[in-house]
Amino acid sequence: MVKRTRLQHAECPIARSLDAIGDWWSLLIIRDAFLGIRRFREFQKNLGCAKNILAVRLRALVDHGILTTAPASDGSAYQEYLLTPKGRGVFPVLVALRQWSEEFSGAPGEFPTLLVDRDKGRPVRKLELRAHDGRLLRDGDTELKPNPNLRRRRRVSA
Repeated sequence: MVKRTRLQHAECPIARSLDAIGDWWSLLIIRDAFLGIRRFREFQKNLGCAKNILAVRLRALVDHGILTTAPASDGSAYQEYLLTPKGRGVFPVLVALRQWSEEFSGAPGEFPTLLVDRDKGRPVRKLELRAHDGRLLRDGDTELKPNPNLRRRRRVSA
């Protein structure tokens, strides 16, 4: 089995994010947690993945602070997996992935569900990236610059 490269100390924030949630099982577990699934058996039934894979992914999501465990709400001996605030922060990522897929992978109306505003029942608008002044930004409108708040470690010569 090929050992996976760890990215938790990478300088790129995207790489660090992928270290925590970058495999597809993890993203689907988080999606299901947003849909109200809390127990191991429910995740396994809904996802159809092997129990050993699910156990590893759930443990990793707990270790990364995306999920937490709690005693079952019905008082049984089971435990439940709940989204933490960090886990809830993944919501816009899932919405962006969903909207990207709806736009680029299939015919309009192909998917059996729509993401709608619970109060108004209307479809959620496409996510937009906006500048500080409110302008809509596209990929060509951004660039990476050195972070002035980052203190670089000075190399000490021997």
